[in-house]
Amino acid sequence: MTNPLQDYNPSGVGEINGNLLGLPGDYESANLIVFGVPWEVTVSYGAGTANGPQQILDASTQLDLFDFDHPDGWKQGIFMMEISPDISEKNEYYRTLAAQIIDRLAQGKALTDEPDLTPVLTEINQASQQVNQWLFENCQKAINDGKRVAVIGGDHSSPLGYFQALAAKYPNYGILHLDAHADLRNAYEGFEFSHASIMFNAMKIPQISKLVQVGLRDICHDEVQIINESGDRIIAYYDPAIKQKLYSGTTWIDLCQEIVSHLPELVHISFDVDGLDPKLCPNTGTPVPGGLELEQAFCLFREVVKSGRKIIGFDVCEVGDAEWDGNVGARIVYKLANFLDLSWR
Repeated sequence: MTNPLQDYNPSGVGEINGNLLGLPGDYESANLIVFGVPWEVTVSYGAGTANGPQQILDASTQLDLFDFDHPDGWKQGIFMMEISPDISEKNEYYRTLAAQIIDRLAQGKALTDEPDLTPVLTEINQASQQVNQWLFENCQKAINDGKRVAVIGGDHSSPLGYFQALAAKYPNYGILHLDAHADLRNAYEGFEFSHASIMFNAMKIPQISKLVQVGLRDICHDEVQIINESGDRIIAYYDPAIKQKLYSGTTWIDLCQEIVSHLPELVHISFDVDGLDPKLCPNTGTPVPGGLELEQAFCLFREVVKSGRKIIGFDVCEVGDAEWDGNVGARIVYKLANFLDLSWR
């Protein structure tokens, strides 16, 4: 098979060809397959993250391809599958229905009040499960074809099917989770697959042996209790505690090495961009003051690779529907793709 990257000039103008970074290639020739999931049905604050995959794709052709960690990372072969128009259409339809439920609950009323919205909730949960199944099947096929896989959301509920596909491949792996929120709520607002429930649902997957969360700063009492009672299956690094240690003289490198020490050999990185300072992705679904700088996040990922652990995949979620957010999101996707490739060398 001819390598489409053989004669490619990485210093040339990024071609708008429908693929990430304007790289040439297709499913067969690529080593990394990226799935965009335009889904944000359960978002409870700001909308627009369903367009995150498209914003990242559009912004990616403006990136220069030299990466200080992995200058030849572009050679791995990266291909983004077409963003599903069917899922986009379903997202718009079910998002309208979900808004009725969110509004009802915000008014302190029961879903069983007239008109009864419990059938609507059931319908939304079923639709979310169908998206999970779609992603599971597509990710599993790519993994079985010998590909590495990444997912771009959508809200943070998006990668659950991907977690399940990784669990079918790997009997033991951990998640390094960057986020302002713990996402450990049980069926938040009644939505079984809420963006606020992704890690609660992930913990139902027995193959996920460890969840290490970094940057948390907007969390409820029940989530703290779940973390405290997890028997160290969940390790939380709260943003205020991180900042206090840094102000007291602890270096970020030392903290990163401590964070990484809790992870098993195989690591999936789940990156909700609201884990960053909101100046970087101001149009994310639920922005929270505080958070990490982008280079702090990259430093943490660098320590994962340096430790000898293998990154088996990643997801980037909650990128807002704006050009700047897409710019930052595209840089995160490319950097994680390169760290993933480096970790297997």
